[in-house]
Amino acid sequence: MSRGTIWGRVVAVLVLLLTSSVVRSQGFEFVPPASVEDPAVPGLMRDLAERILPVYQEKDPERYLVNLAALQMVAGNPGAAAESRNSLRERRETDGKRPQHPYVLFHDLVVRARAVEQTEKIAFADAFARLFRENVSKLGDRESNAVTRLMGSSPEATRDALQAAFDRIRPAGSVGDREAMDLVWTYIWFDAYRRTGGTLPSLAREEGSRRYVSEEDVRIKGRGGVEIVARVVRPRVADKPLPALLEFTIDPAQDDAAASAAHGYVGVIAYTRGKLRTKGRITPFENDGEDARLVIEWIAKQPWSDGRVAMIGEGYSGFAAWAATRKLPAALKAIATADATAPGIDFPMEGRIVRNQAYRWASEHTQGLADPAAVRRDDAGWQALDLLWFQSGRPYRDFDRIAKEPNRVFRRWIGHPSYDRYWQKMIPFREQFAKVQIPVLSITGYYAQGEVGALHYFQEHVRHAPDASHALLIGPWDERAIEDRPARVLRGYAVDPASRIDLEELRFEWLDHVLNGRPKPEVLKDRVNYWAMGAGQWRHASSVEAMGSAAVRLYLETSEASDARRLFRDPTMNDVSFEQVVDRRNRDARGDDAPPPILSRQLPVRDGVKYISDPLPQSMEVSGLLSGQLDFRPSRMDVDLNVAMYELLADGGYLLLFDPYEFRASYARDRSQRRLLQAGVRQQLKFRTEQLMARRLHAGSRLVLVMSVNQRADRQINYGIGDDVSAESLKRAKAPLKIRWYPGSYIELPVRP
Repeated sequence: MSRGTIWGRVVAVLVLLLTSSVVRSQGFEFVPPASVEDPAVPGLMRDLAERILPVYQEKDPERYLVNLAALQMVAGNPGAAAESRNSLRERRETDGKRPQHPYVLFHDLVVRARAVEQTEKIAFADAFARLFRENVSKLGDRESNAVTRLMGSSPEATRDALQAAFDRIRPAGSVGDREAMDLVWTYIWFDAYRRTGGTLPSLAREEGSRRYVSEEDVRIKGRGGVEIVARVVRPRVADKPLPALLEFTIDPAQDDAAASAAHGYVGVIAYTRGKLRTKGRITPFENDGEDARLVIEWIAKQPWSDGRVAMIGEGYSGFAAWAATRKLPAALKAIATADATAPGIDFPMEGRIVRNQAYRWASEHTQGLADPAAVRRDDAGWQALDLLWFQSGRPYRDFDRIAKEPNRVFRRWIGHPSYDRYWQKMIPFREQFAKVQIPVLSITGYYAQGEVGALHYFQEHVRHAPDASHALLIGPWDERAIEDRPARVLRGYAVDPASRIDLEELRFEWLDHVLNGRPKPEVLKDRVNYWAMGAGQWRHASSVEAMGSAAVRLYLETSEASDARRLFRDPTMNDVSFEQVVDRRNRDARGDDAPPPILSRQLPVRDGVKYISDPLPQSMEVSGLLSGQLDFRPSRMDVDLNVAMYELLADGGYLLLFDPYEFRASYARDRSQRRLLQAGVRQQLKFRTEQLMARRLHAGSRLVLVMSVNQRADRQINYGIGDDVSAESLKRAKAPLKIRWYPGSYIELPVRP
């Protein structure tokens, strides 16, 4: 749900674009001071850059010049840095390449401004402003917008990024090769924003006003005193009414209206009722469908509108687009979303297990409902709160009381543990999807926070509307991919270069196709368009089920004494059972605050069992949703489980095939109706994951399954008593949880023939 600052995205993308195996050394001694404001920081960074320069190497000549200029600038030689940038520009002009990425173009202006500052003895802010006006005015709308979007951040955001890097490095007293270059880039942007002060946002506004007509603080009134605030941005030069792209959001910092205008549309961003000094309480999800329809109807009546509206967005604003379709407005012609949140499906709970993140999000987005101190907590503060609750053993319904900041929205959410009418009325439900007869584009990633929601919308839409025009695009990305571009290295995994497409630009191309009759993006050849990891290819299928039309069933070994049990195809090899014991008093919370690595050398197992297959005799491509059956006898009436699947590579690395699937056993059959387990009775329970996988497994690799009991500091804990889980406590469940596993347990892998 939450999005990082513009600055956080800038740093991440720059590091991915501009670093690789950039230096050859054993690392560099570096002990940063406690604060980035320490006067010694410029000298320390200069010293680090001077030590990197003699050993810096890079095979890619363009990346070499980009990083060389960065090092030269931090080392105090902006003139040499400018020469390196000139060499880079000449090289690109000779090769006839397109303009560089906007982040790199922005850096070019920074380097040249530093050189002008030194040679002409003028303030850096003045030098940058002059160069900006001379160069950005020559760009087209799309390129100009890409550059100016970087300039809406603040010196505080860049300071926080550098401070976080310092805090991470300080305990070790040194930085590795890649980390040293990353630090140089982080410092460059901190220094540039600090030197320019408030100049960057004002320059961005100046350039925007030259190109676009912007209407701020537009008030749209509805029945019952409802008032919605919107911002409208449209091309200054337009000879006819235009279609509008609407983003309806709860986050005032989220604003892509200018990007829409840069692509030839009217950009409209509207905010949830209660935001930006409007009347009414902020009640996430509950009124957004109605309010979005109000805005759509208002847009269609404006003189600059041609009567057509498409909705766009990620996360919450993606949800709002679907909420609007529950009663489809005539003017709404398409929706294009990425990782769209599905309330009650993937937020505030997933697999019916509530995440503590939901309380943080509610505190940060429902101003006036919680003490402002809640918003001021940093990540460490929130993790400390998780641990405080976890170690107390108190019921989950006490979580906001432990935080000393009760939140009525959070309490309402946990009061609806089933997917009941409260959730069902927020978005289309079952047969209502059949009425969504407009083109839809859904984008998500195998490791994206919003994948479960995106797949829910896609699966339900095509299930109830077999002729629906709905394209799904999925690749090895996380939830930041559409804003940042897909990462080059994601949680330890080197992402296939050909899969790292510009998703935001692709979305505009798809909208151009739907609204203006232009060619459809080449990659969208069928309903399901997915990157096959390991195969290095885009593949296309008519449905999720068609991704892997064959199946391989593997049984889970149930012998009593084994550290790593086996996965095998022959069920007759299994004729015993074993008992798993989980100590509910264990309050070890290590690693609970971070997503699991995609590629790692170790596979720690906590409160779980690991199963390993024999080496694969030949390559095999798994594509689709993992499913299976549990054959077990639990000692309690419920349990929360975690299913993770890996490829164990020949070199010993573990590659995560999809983000772990977590689910509450009592809801495995139906998320809308809880069915408790029979404590002390052998029973079977079928399950199907809600995250896709698509990977060609190498011959010689092994499959690894980890089946764990969820007991984490950042999750609701199900003690299996059979009550409302939010009311259960450790005090009532001191006895260990015991699960006896029987030979009938298996998983089924969808396989592409």
